[in-house]
Amino acid sequence: MKRNPVFLILFLSFLLTKTALATDSFVVEDIQVRGLQRISAGTVYNYLPVNVGETLTEEKQGVAIRALFNTGFFKDISLEREGGTLIVNVIERPSIAKIALEGNKDIKKEDLTTALKKIGLAEGKVYNKQMLDKVEQEMRRQYFSHGKYGLKIKTEVTELSRNRVAIRIEISEGKVAKIKEINIVGNKAFTNKQIKKEFELSPTNILSFYTKDDQYSKQKLSADLEKLRSFYLDRGYINFSIESTQVDISADKKEIYITINVKEGDVYKLEKVKLTGEMIVSPEELVKLVKVGPGETFSRKNATETSKAISDRLGNEGYTFANVNMVPEINEAQKTVNMTFFVDPGKRVYVRRINVKGNTKTRDEVVRREMRQMESSWAASNKIERSKSRLDRLGYFEEVSVETPPVVGSADQIDVNYTVKEKASGNLQAGVGYSQVQGIIFNANISQNNVFGTGKRVDLNFNNSMIMTRYNIGFTDPYYTLDGVSLGYNLGYTTRNAYAANLASYNTKVENGMVNFGIPLSEFNSLGFDVEAKHTGISATTLSSQQILDYITKNGSSFNVLDMSGGWTHDTLDKPLFSHSGGQQRISLLATVPGSDLDYYKATYKHQHYFPMANDFTFRLLGEVDYANGYGKTSSLPFFENYYAGGTNDVRGFMQNTLGPRDSLNRPFGGSTKAIGKAELLFPLPFLSDLKSVRVGTFLDGGTLADSASIHALRQYFRYSAGISGQWLSPFGALAVSVAQPLNSQSNDMTQSFQFTFGSGF
Repeated sequence: MKRNPVFLILFLSFLLTKTALATDSFVVEDIQVRGLQRISAGTVYNYLPVNVGETLTEEKQGVAIRALFNTGFFKDISLEREGGTLIVNVIERPSIAKIALEGNKDIKKEDLTTALKKIGLAEGKVYNKQMLDKVEQEMRRQYFSHGKYGLKIKTEVTELSRNRVAIRIEISEGKVAKIKEINIVGNKAFTNKQIKKEFELSPTNILSFYTKDDQYSKQKLSADLEKLRSFYLDRGYINFSIESTQVDISADKKEIYITINVKEGDVYKLEKVKLTGEMIVSPEELVKLVKVGPGETFSRKNATETSKAISDRLGNEGYTFANVNMVPEINEAQKTVNMTFFVDPGKRVYVRRINVKGNTKTRDEVVRREMRQMESSWAASNKIERSKSRLDRLGYFEEVSVETPPVVGSADQIDVNYTVKEKASGNLQAGVGYSQVQGIIFNANISQNNVFGTGKRVDLNFNNSMIMTRYNIGFTDPYYTLDGVSLGYNLGYTTRNAYAANLASYNTKVENGMVNFGIPLSEFNSLGFDVEAKHTGISATTLSSQQILDYITKNGSSFNVLDMSGGWTHDTLDKPLFSHSGGQQRISLLATVPGSDLDYYKATYKHQHYFPMANDFTFRLLGEVDYANGYGKTSSLPFFENYYAGGTNDVRGFMQNTLGPRDSLNRPFGGSTKAIGKAELLFPLPFLSDLKSVRVGTFLDGGTLADSASIHALRQYFRYSAGISGQWLSPFGALAVSVAQPLNSQSNDMTQSFQFTFGSGF
């Protein structure tokens, strides 16, 4: 077939025009994008460094292709020309429709998904094959931090319709590599055992299943190396250094060996200690805060604590940004150090505004009356923290935090911002509880600690059990006056079956009305006064002892008394419930007013203190002494006003109210003198340390109860026990549990190793 030469020339001209981008430049009259599926043309135009009207050169072609490739959206790009039109041909990378993780147990799917999302692998994102290498690196990093070095990862990519892919990641975690040995080389002054006591990491031991201290991680090792430095620096080894650290793993990826090479150096002593700079506070007062002295071994810890103590003291005077710099002068020849603490107080800082956020219900005045830091006065660190503590103690808020940002444009002003999170301060409750002493308890309770956000408290409650039936109504205004004097009223009616409470057999009926006042003396001290009118009726039963029958015959069965009481309280507890630090002392005296049917008095002293320890551990000590007697026409304390001991509130392991003297029928009768002592180590529940409403403890309880204050009588009834305890502030009521072993019980004692109460306070 004979071809037309004119046709061939025209056809070749058309092809050259369309593909001449590699050699020819031309003015772009229009731009078209072909091959798009999910990505919009506008996105391409946005990244394309070529605009209509520009001349497209060979150099610009390369720049344009690289710019589009850098977006990561495309796996193939080519440029063509049709006359004055630039054609951009693209093939999109597929999108990720689904990511399936299989085999992960040690790390939650949510945590892995979050980690993968940070490197760009997530559903809806563009799939890039090279990304799978990053995925493996990230997942290895995650698992290596958990001590799993036998990790195996298998990825599978399945193509789906509409240019999508599904990614399946199969994980074989393997077993956690355990630390077999930690060796320290080069130490002469201290043994490996002494040094490793400071470490968080440890070879596998009996508690490792809980503490996880045998699982290696780079972060934990870094922290332990810093502890090692501190260990030596706190003992005078100024030139101590860690020469090298080797971490080796066994061939089966199951055991890890850590070797730390150290160079101890020499011990340095303090020769001189000086305090210099601008003394805002009297030097005599600051010197008392210095915890280092000449002749002592150098200790970085003591020096740091000294700097902090001085800074905190200056902060209480408004010098919030004070600096106390340690300047050591080392004498290498004499192995001594001259330590200078340079005090730079800076400017005194004032509080511009105190802002409170989050109190949607509680009135602003209720919050602000707890403030000890005032606006426009200098910023005192201790007052700012005390204000936070007082808000915590109100019981209206789940959480209280404080920030002190500087005022922009001012070098001597800050704002104090308190953020609170309200909690339900009202309680409407009707239900059933159970106590080993009271049995089944039916109760109904309406209480509001913060009525209409005013801070006032109202209580209405009903309680019915085997032991007692009680009706009570109360009201308290904690700020009856602007100075913080509180005023409260209380009306109650109670019937009680003493026999059901493990006591002698008799019944009482009490009707009472009370007015009480609280008077603050200082930040931590207060006085309380109560006036109570009370009618008490007692009745014997067929099981009543001769002592009870004789008392009723001699004195009658109905008594009206007016008693007055006063007390002093010193309270530095950080929280009213589940305290962690601080203490509380109370001294109180109650006496009936002359002219009452009965004349008697009661005196109480109670002291408890919480000592914070590491890892949220708290050590608690408590001591209580109670004494009562009759006066005037009443020769002794009426038996129904006796003290009682034994049970969950004092000496655990002994049945409630059963310690002390007995009546003629061998029933517990109570006494007029009581002494209790407790020592308890409290700590968070293992595996649930973030649960702040639960804590457990180990304890040693001791106590005695007698009918006189004689040493012989108190010694006769002294009992003590040891055991473990648990406390839970549940949404349904308070729960207290203890398992105790009496250590000196007698044949006549009523013991009870397991004790609990639910539905009542503890």
